[in-house]
Amino acid sequence: MSRIESTADVADNAEIGAGTLIWHLAQVREGAKLGSTCSIGRGAYIGPGVILGDNCKIQNHALIYEPSVLGDGVFVGPAAVFTNDTYPRAVNPDGSLKGAADWQPVGVVVEEGAAVGARAVCVAPVKIGRWAMVAAGAVVTRDVPDYAIVAGVPARQVGWVGPAGHPLVQGPAPEDWSCPVTGGSFRLDGASLSPVPGRTAVSGT
Repeated sequence: MSRIESTADVADNAEIGAGTLIWHLAQVREGAKLGSTCSIGRGAYIGPGVILGDNCKIQNHALIYEPSVLGDGVFVGPAAVFTNDTYPRAVNPDGSLKGAADWQPVGVVVEEGAAVGARAVCVAPVKIGRWAMVAAGAVVTRDVPDYAIVAGVPARQVGWVGPAGHPLVQGPAPEDWSCPVTGGSFRLDGASLSPVPGRTAVSGT
């Protein structure tokens, strides 16, 4: 069964997976779909229609605006923000307050196993690839490749990371990378990194 704290605000038509925990003062809006065994931290916001896979961890005060889609095993750090308006304005050119019909929301896509650090901002529309890592405080303005580590404002790639969350080590050849924790092997082909079949110690990679 899921667990929802009494101070949380969860829409009646939100779908909450088995074993998911929703902590104090979190808000889950209408039509949101949360997978099984997720953890939604204190004060977090999950917008209308946002989709979370299984085993996601959304830390305190993170803001996930619609129409974001998160895959299985995604981590979102404290106070991280996923935006949804390419051209933000409170009012139209005529001075009238903008309504739902006056703008088109765009979303952030985060693929399996990726992690977004504390206070990072992902400026939609962007996609964060599988097992990628966004450093704390980074501002992501363009797509992040699978297994990439990005940092800074705006975010730039600074390395590669494995599913264990530790930076990969290069060698012996320039295109060869390995995880110091699992021993998994990866191969760089141009700008894309992929696990070497049969030589990774983590399933699903």
